[in-house]
Amino acid sequence: MMSMTCHNLDFGTRVLDLVAVGSSSNASIEKHSVKNHGKAISSVSSKVYGARRRVYCRQDITRSHVFSTKTSDAVLDGVGQRTAPVLDLKKGLRSPISLANLFEAVADDLQTLNQNLQSIVGAEDPVLMSAAEQIFGAGGKRMRPALVFLVSRATAELAGLKDITTKHRRLAEIIEMIHTASLIHDDVLDESDMRRGKETVHQLYGTRVAVLAGDFMFAQSSWYLANLENLEVIKLISQVIKDFASGEIKQASSLFDCDVELEEYLLKSYYKTASLIAASTKGAAIFSGADRSVAERMYEYGKNLGLSFQVVDDILDFTQSAEQLGKPAGSDLAKGNLTAPVIFALEKEPKLREIIESEFCEAGSLDEAIELVKKCGGIERAQELAREKADLAIKNLQSLPQSAFRLALENMVLFNLERID
Repeated sequence: MMSMTCHNLDFGTRVLDLVAVGSSSNASIEKHSVKNHGKAISSVSSKVYGARRRVYCRQDITRSHVFSTKTSDAVLDGVGQRTAPVLDLKKGLRSPISLANLFEAVADDLQTLNQNLQSIVGAEDPVLMSAAEQIFGAGGKRMRPALVFLVSRATAELAGLKDITTKHRRLAEIIEMIHTASLIHDDVLDESDMRRGKETVHQLYGTRVAVLAGDFMFAQSSWYLANLENLEVIKLISQVIKDFASGEIKQASSLFDCDVELEEYLLKSYYKTASLIAASTKGAAIFSGADRSVAERMYEYGKNLGLSFQVVDDILDFTQSAEQLGKPAGSDLAKGNLTAPVIFALEKEPKLREIIESEFCEAGSLDEAIELVKKCGGIERAQELAREKADLAIKNLQSLPQSAFRLALENMVLFNLERID
């Protein structure tokens, strides 16, 4: 029988009740706290807001418990700590990094993966086959499986393997299935009609088929995961699926809440984005037979890269057009999901709070809020946060030998930052 243990996660001014189920990536659950950070590159505000809470009857949203287990280290590592960068994260004289060049070292691996994905998902049912073609043909970057292959090959060299194994390849497929299933469910929850410029699965086939397609992919990935017969990796990836739900609950319980703090935003971002990337990179190292210290560094690399990616995505929601985003600009803010640029801007502009708390009831209020975020330095401070997490990711690659694969992992971090340069 699976045990359940209640814990508290202290975020300085707030305590969130947690119910920990199963085990974390370190197979341990413990009470831990994340302290306020004071003066920092990211300039986390030391202002303590009141305990004010709102109930949104229109959306039937109430405060929810967040379901969580302990991550490998504090999700907030590096926030508020000024450290010398390992690499020059500015463009300088570098040429722009393209995805094609970035993935060139594992191009053959990705080609094989693309050939396998549709057959893996769609073999069971014609409707699922049609949905799979829509999902996997939507122009995804395949960043997560590429990371699996890059870490697999980088750590295989370290462990003395001549090539990556079938378990490495299956892990990459599992990771992409889990990621895609989460996107299908996200689109249903967010009522999104477009993704990557194409109609979403639920828009084409209806909500019922979309939910079932996502459920099937989660189940199929779990079946393949069990057949890998590695308990540590099974626990690691199973935690990710649970983290997705924790992230959605956390997001739904804080819509239009102007008292949300940076720590809460980063934890939600870990659940929804960084957890999967961290598990991908650590799992790849485990299958290479790398030392535990190397596997943990790969986890930290993936975690900080994932957080940096999420912050950059949240910046682009304010700086790119609807055509570039493949969805309406400012869509997160419109739905009450307050991200890093907004959280930073709220520290300086009281009027922004008034507009958000009104839930944009007046015409033009959303556009006004977007402009306030830009004028109050929210974008610039979020950029600093993204660079801070990027530098932490780079530091964790120092345990790897120099190779084309390590270079590609470093360039992945730089590629992400180029999106906001």
